[in-house]
Amino acid sequence: MGNSLVIIFADMFSTTAPLILILSLFVTVVLLFYYLFFFARLAFFKNKTVKVSSALPPLSTIVCAKNEQYNLEKNIPELLRQQYESPFELLLVNDNSEDDTKHVMQWMSRDYLQLKVINMERKNKESVGKKYPLSIGIREAKHEHLLLTDADCRPVSEQWAAKMASAYQPGIDIVLGYGPYEKQPGFLNKVIRFETFHAALQYLSYALAGHPYMGVGRNLSYKKDLFTQHKGFASINHIPGGDDDLFISKAANPNNTAIMIDTDAYTVSVPPKTWAAWKHQKTRHYSTSKYYKLKHKFFLGLYSLSQFLFYPLLITAAVVYSWSIALAILVIKSTIQYLIFSGAMKKLNEKDLVRWIFLMDLWMMVYYLMFANTLWKKEKKTW
Repeated sequence: MGNSLVIIFADMFSTTAPLILILSLFVTVVLLFYYLFFFARLAFFKNKTVKVSSALPPLSTIVCAKNEQYNLEKNIPELLRQQYESPFELLLVNDNSEDDTKHVMQWMSRDYLQLKVINMERKNKESVGKKYPLSIGIREAKHEHLLLTDADCRPVSEQWAAKMASAYQPGIDIVLGYGPYEKQPGFLNKVIRFETFHAALQYLSYALAGHPYMGVGRNLSYKKDLFTQHKGFASINHIPGGDDDLFISKAANPNNTAIMIDTDAYTVSVPPKTWAAWKHQKTRHYSTSKYYKLKHKFFLGLYSLSQFLFYPLLITAAVVYSWSIALAILVIKSTIQYLIFSGAMKKLNEKDLVRWIFLMDLWMMVYYLMFANTLWKKEKKTW
């Protein structure tokens, strides 16, 4: 009896060990495909040198705010210092704020002629989240080219608007920008900034590969006519989020989307201070991913699953098959990942994160477990 069990377990081991290695190799090949086919496009991307001049299109910048009086006091002056030679306006949409947002907006509008205030005092029961006030702002905008950001964001330079608008070339209707978080001490700040970089690595690289699927409302531009053609947010009014990613997923195509990653074209935000606040923010953002197009969900899901499985499969392969082969796989994968990620980090002015690449790569297993439930969790109908 004892010998029979030994034989059975030996047969199982001889069958399972090669299978584990094959699975580990498959996951590695998948990750290398993403690194080399998608992410390398951003790592080696070169911004086209476009002369910023009076030839820029007239521009309407829109900021929606709900209980944002302190952020408005700090950030609106930065938005109004933009060096933009063509006609320029800033629209502030107050969405039923209960603090002094309305008074701050009105006070600022007296000092700046290019600032227009829209006060909403009624709620649209058919639309939830930020989409309705944003739709009102877009409707009231005087100009065809729109530039969107949030009340808690500030441009990193006085060339932000000009740089974003300079990406418009014939046939371009959408410009995707980058909105990093401030660099602060602490591990949480590194996690938040790496996750923000990692998300940008994906949506910017996918756009360069002809598969645009999202943008971020912190730094996004598109044409008013495009918004009208797609009937605005009508198809996603019932979803709290999606004013940036779901609309871009619907309206973008391989030919009408450009990216702008010049360091003067960024907006920067203050990151959450606690793990709970950050998790709440990311849960809200990820709740819209279930509504992505099937091909985008496949690409994003395969990448995430491969990231999650890489280390468990590799460690198991090292134990049950060969540690030397597992080590060779790790070296090849890590070397290529480092070259691509570090190049992209330098492009996005996140050089200090380079030393954290491998630790954050391990952290991503925990990250995916933390937010896995957002795939089926019901969204809260708030901003």
